[in-house]
Order: sequence, then C-alpha cells, then structure tokens
Amino acid sequence: MNIRLILSGVVSFVFYFSWAYWANSSADIAKSVTLQAALVQGLYSGFVTLFFTFILEKVVNKYKSSYVSLAFVTPIICMFHSKTPQNVAIRQSFNNAINSSASYLGNKKIAGVLFAPIIPITVQSSLVIMVNVINQTPNLTLTVAPSIFFTALYAYTYMLALLKK
Repeated sequence: MNIRLILSGVVSFVFYFSWAYWANSSADIAKSVTLQAALVQGLYSGFVTLFFTFILEKVVNKYKSSYVSLAFVTPIICMFHSKTPQNVAIRQSFNNAINSSASYLGNKKIAGVLFAPIIPITVQSSLVIMVNVINQTPNLTLTVAPSIFFTALYAYTYMLALLKK
C-alpha cells in the first residue's frame, strides 16, 4: 500500500474526528455520545477515504484516455421511455436535432474520466448518512455535510493530480 493512501486515511480520520467532536459538543449532549459520534465519523471517514482513494486511482488509470461525446447522451436518456405515440414523436425530434448538430458536436468531447468520481461520491454520501443514522448521531446534518462536500472536492482534485502525472 502506498504512502499516499495511508496518509489520506489518517488525515481524514483526524479531520472528521475533530469536526464531529465539535459538531456534537453541547451541554445537552453527553460526552460519551459526543466521543462515540466523533469516533464513528472519524473511523468511517478514514477507512472510506483509504478505499475511495484506492478505487479512484484505479478508475482514473483505466479511463484517463477515454472520451464521451455529448451528442450521444440524449438518446441514452430517451431509450428508457415507453413507446406511446407522444414519446416516439419526442424521441424522433431529439434524433433529428442530434443528427442536425452531430457535425458540430462531433468534435466537442469531454474526458470520460470526469464522470469517474460521481458514483463513488454518491455511494460515500449514502453510506456516511446511513452510518450516522444508525449511530444516532445528534447533529446529523452538521456532522456529515462537510464529509460529503470535501469528498467531492477531494475526488476531483485528486483525479486532476493523477491526470497531471
């Protein structure tokens, strides 16, 4: 395991332990509950950051040379609708618009790797909320909001750093 992975997990543990301790420190919350919330959030964040960083490195390395053309996103979205006459007409309109603009959009591509962190961020966000609900963390929103925000920020910053290598 490389030092970057371990360091990211340790930094995450320290930061989120401290944040959760502060977020749940209050005269009406027992110190044991505050400490438990801080330990749960810190340990969860440390391990998830370690795993998240490992997965992100693998995904970025796999897809860093892939591209997605924006011209083909709409047909993918439309293919799941039912076959009513209205939906067929809408789909045909989209197809006509896409065919008309394909020459323009054909050269407008974005790196497929930019989509790589979206699923891990969603999974992490769901898990951090679930873990803290199960733990009955007193100030749930204040405890998990930074975790979700900084996970997304970290994912894209780390991904860009990996791409610069």
